[in-house]
Amino acid sequence: MRFSCRYRSIPSKDSRPVVTITGSHRNLSLFGAISLKGKQLFRIFERFNEDTFYEFLKQVHYKFPKCYLFLDKAPQHYKSRKMRRYFEKHKDTLKPVFLPTASPEFMVLEECWNISKDDLLVLTYYKSFMEFRTRIGEYFRTKHFNLNMRNYLAKNVSGDLY
Repeated sequence: MRFSCRYRSIPSKDSRPVVTITGSHRNLSLFGAISLKGKQLFRIFERFNEDTFYEFLKQVHYKFPKCYLFLDKAPQHYKSRKMRRYFEKHKDTLKPVFLPTASPEFMVLEECWNISKDDLLVLTYYKSFMEFRTRIGEYFRTKHFNLNMRNYLAKNVSGDLY
C-alpha cells in the first residue's frame, strides 16, 4: 500500500474551504502479512520494488516458516528472477498463490488498508512528512485488525502445509 500526504476537510456551509498542505510529494510503501491465527507483520519501506519486497518476504518467511502467500499480480511479486529463485528454493514451506487481477475482495490486507486510511487520513493534518511516517509506524505497531481471514481466502488452494 502506498501512502502520501493528502488532506480532506469538510467546510461549514457558508465558508470557503481552506486546506493547509505540506506541499510534499513524498511517499512510502507499507507491506503487510496476517496469519490465520491473527499474527501480524507490517513494515514500512521508502519504495516498492523487487528489493524491498524481497527483504519483506524474508521477514515474513522468518515469522511464518510455513505459509501460503496470497499475492496480487504486482510485477514486484513475481517477475524478477530474485523472487522466482526465492520461491523455488523454499517451495516446500512457502507457497505463493497469485490472485486474479483486480480482485481486492479476496485480500484481507485490502480491508486493513481501507481501515488504516480512514483512521490515519480522514480529517487529520500532519505538519511534516516525518510526523506522518511516525504516526503510520505507531499505528501499525499497535493496531490489531480483528478480521476473519477465512472470509477472504481463495476456495481452491490445494494441499496443506500443516
